[in-house]
Amino acid sequence: MIGFILKSMPLLVLFLAAVSFFEYRRLPDVSALRTTNPQITSLMRLRAGQFQEKGHPVVRRQIWVPYRTISAHLKWAVIVNEDASFFQHGGIDLFELKEALRDDLLEAGRFKRGASTITMQLARNLYLSPRKSIVRKIRETLIALQMERVLSKHRIFEIYLNVVEWGSGIYGAEAASRHYFDKRVSTLTVSEAATLAALLPDPSSPDPSALRARKDRILRRLRAQGHISPSEFNRAVHAPPLHRRDGLRGMSPSRPEERIAG
Repeated sequence: MIGFILKSMPLLVLFLAAVSFFEYRRLPDVSALRTTNPQITSLMRLRAGQFQEKGHPVVRRQIWVPYRTISAHLKWAVIVNEDASFFQHGGIDLFELKEALRDDLLEAGRFKRGASTITMQLARNLYLSPRKSIVRKIRETLIALQMERVLSKHRIFEIYLNVVEWGSGIYGAEAASRHYFDKRVSTLTVSEAATLAALLPDPSSPDPSALRARKDRILRRLRAQGHISPSEFNRAVHAPPLHRRDGLRGMSPSRPEERIAG
């Protein structure tokens, strides 16, 4: 199997190059994102369709907040969990991409390891489907490179933190913070920030033990990289992962900054 794949590599490279050339001509224009916040994403549309298929009302809870008002604890927790080299790479983590190709093609024989940077995740979230395929991965990569060319790192991260899915019908850090902890995202503790970051890989139905393990791993990385002190780590590692899961108390649909689709 491995020998066949290695012999086929030149053809695979030519195929990827041809697909990339074709897809490049169909890329969305991301330049408007410099000054305009996206009103709805491809993922939000997909989730709305899934709500409708089940006969449920379509609910989208999202409160857009500026980058500067988002807790630094949450920013670093997301970075260490999702894309440790975010501020160093140009949209693609070449090491992770190489490892993913090895795992997917040589070992698993299927799409197993994503290797998506935060920029690539944002590209997929805004414009693409979550279904895994070579063509989607190429489009995701090309859009990410385009974003890195025209947007600042802080702008990319700001959009990501405001549109990423944090639960059923919950998008963005502010809505997630209010849903899970009944507080503004600017006031999150270290433990709460690590918990929200730990939710990202499985926001719809997180397994409690897996959530706890991810939270503790994030806290260890934050301590090792100097983002939190040993005393902050000790307090956070003993705090419960989630305090509440019962809705968005105190959020009114009449507020102009909150979008609820129904």
